[in-house]
Amino acid sequence: MNSKVFIFILLSVLLLPTSCVEASKAKEEKKNTAPRIINIVNFIRQTDYRLENSDALMFETVEKQIDLVNQYNFPATFLFQYDALINPEYQKLMKTKLNPTCELGAWWEITQPHVEAAGLKWRGEHSWVSTANIAFTPGYTLEEREKLVDVYMAKFKEIYGKYPKSVGSWYVDSHTLEYMYKKYGIVASCNCKDQVGTDGYTLWGGYWNQAYYPSKLNAYMPAQTDEFQIPVPVFRMLGSDPMYQYDAGIGTNHQGVITLEPVYKGGGGDKKWIEYFMESIVDEPCLAFNYAQAGQENSFTWAGMGKGLELQFPIFDSLSKAGKIRVETLEESGRWFKEQFPKTPATAITTLVDVRKEGNKSVWYNSRFYRSNLYWEKDGFCFRDIHLFDEKMKSEYLDTPGIGGQFFYYTLPVIDRFYWSTPEDKTGLRVVELDKNGNKTGVVLTDPVVSEPSNSVLKVESKDKSGNTFIFTFYEDKIDVSCKATGKKLDWALELKVPQERIGQLPFKNFGKSSIQSEFRGFDYTITCKKGSIVKGNNTDYVLRFVPSGNGLVINCVN
Repeated sequence: MNSKVFIFILLSVLLLPTSCVEASKAKEEKKNTAPRIINIVNFIRQTDYRLENSDALMFETVEKQIDLVNQYNFPATFLFQYDALINPEYQKLMKTKLNPTCELGAWWEITQPHVEAAGLKWRGEHSWVSTANIAFTPGYTLEEREKLVDVYMAKFKEIYGKYPKSVGSWYVDSHTLEYMYKKYGIVASCNCKDQVGTDGYTLWGGYWNQAYYPSKLNAYMPAQTDEFQIPVPVFRMLGSDPMYQYDAGIGTNHQGVITLEPVYKGGGGDKKWIEYFMESIVDEPCLAFNYAQAGQENSFTWAGMGKGLELQFPIFDSLSKAGKIRVETLEESGRWFKEQFPKTPATAITTLVDVRKEGNKSVWYNSRFYRSNLYWEKDGFCFRDIHLFDEKMKSEYLDTPGIGGQFFYYTLPVIDRFYWSTPEDKTGLRVVELDKNGNKTGVVLTDPVVSEPSNSVLKVESKDKSGNTFIFTFYEDKIDVSCKATGKKLDWALELKVPQERIGQLPFKNFGKSSIQSEFRGFDYTITCKKGSIVKGNNTDYVLRFVPSGNGLVINCVN
């Protein structure tokens, strides 16, 4: 090589702008310090009336789960319903075959042996049922909830010599959770992913993934302050598809399931989907940490889940050995969370590769104050979701037992594409360009670039076809939206248009210049622009617009 050319190249490298080097270094360091955590959680029932020969099949399933966990030497968590807890065969299995790095804990579905051990009357047709007000604690009085805890904890300690540190269920109410923490010292819990109508219960609008500290008044609602916070982190289960789970069943009262669960062929039972999901978990910006729960309840049997688990475990093993994920018990994750975060941290789930190759992209942001989702489709872009969190919003079942076969848990909607759409007409808070006559043109954004200016701030930049750059900056307590126009002044707004069939579902009551007084399920809250203004539409052309001031707007996310 010519010596002058060599010297030129060398100097070019040495004189590379330090900002570029430092930015690259900071990104890599951030990736290394924000852990990606996998909990393998298998939850165990004794029996299931829906299955022939269920007791034997479900026991065999747990044996196979243990064999697979031991094969990879993974620390896993096994959570027991009371009926399985008291079965001597399960006790023998756990004491003789389970790797000592694994954890035993409680699965909080209520069964007939559990209820009768607490001196209560069983209301189900079978010894285990999935009916919401029988199988879950919100269907019981506060006194009954405490009795159910006491009898379980006493039996667990009698069998295993200590109290469980992890308690999971599709939903554990706040009174039960706080009682378990104060009296028995639990350190971690887990609950169901967000879903609508699945299995008779709805959880919608909550912290989308990862984990949060719940409110004393509502275990589904993240707390904002120490006063209202139960200091037990609740991890979200099942590994929702961050792109496609949200819209599954959109505009209806029932969602399908697209998750890491190994029984689902379009999810955790498909290798391509697993790789896509883990790429989002491992390689993309996540702020404080990223998380997924793997595993399955034994009701699905080994025939249903075995192939999927055998696809997933080698992938987990490879990523673990490469130092890209931590596989640990739920208890370990709970202790780590409490050591790191005195309050619920900000997290993100970034998904920029589309497993279906349709060109879609998704970015979730969560904090203790709100959640939000940006969504890019091949023909559009929108805020798909914004929900506010308020620790003072009481659960409907806080003091009074729920009745009937369904339970509902919600937060406070600002934008809700799932409920406010029809299957044919999908809504969203969209960017529109306005001309001097007020006519609008939809703005399609593409190629998002996601960065992490700090441990709690997520920045997303995305350009339109004219090269104008829209910048969405998510802070713990607000959303900042601005635009860098390429040339002439650009008049734009964020606009919500909703199908006429869904107008009656909107929570907006009174519009001010920069605020909207809103009400949802009897709870009042306010949507406020700290910068910019809010314009009320006629509900036909549009419902509302967030209009920037000085090419920027700030939406307050603290109620």
